Amino acid sequence: MIKVSTKTGDKGKTSLIVGDRVSKAEAVFEVIGTLDELNSWIGLIVAELGSQFASHKDFLMEIQDTLFYVGAEIAGSKKTVLKQEAVTKLEKSSDVLQEQMAADWHTKFLLPGGTRLGGYIDIARTVCRRAERLMVGYSENHQTSPMLLKYVNRMSDYLYILRCFVNHQLEYTEKEFESNK
Repeated sequence: MIKVSTKTGDKGKTSLIVGDRVSKAEAVFEVIGTLDELNSWIGLIVAELGSQFASHKDFLMEIQDTLFYVGAEIAGSKKTVLKQEAVTKLEKSSDVLQEQMAADWHTKFLLPGGTRLGGYIDIARTVCRRAERLMVGYSENHQTSPMLLKYVNRMSDYLYILRCFVNHQLEYTEKEFESNK
């Protein structure tokens, strides 16, 4: 049996992928932890997607896999390098979803949620935005590939569009933000 508990982190230190022992309070772990949280929310979304959204389920699982690469690259792995193709795939997937919705869907400020599934996707989107902010802060003091920031930025766009698409497919009438109250 392989034990999960190594007991080497009991004093607040852990190892990076390159072998360096560092404090668990380091910014790198805030980024990696937030990416893990995002991945978990996406996992919940995948579990909740019905057969009507099977192709989106497959793509979200691909995103989950890619998030492990993003985390590994943030942690200093020299073996993992996110490629432009991952960003391009997010952009193309977003475009396809937008083409399937009403022409004016993007001109509205919408209240988060709508449907249960839409709510889960909105939470994932906000966690993705937090991950992006943390990555930007981290990249100010550590060498970080610009591709990682681009990918996470496009992912939050994709998640917003997916949320709108799912609500549209489930025939939910969106509630718009009213600025005159």
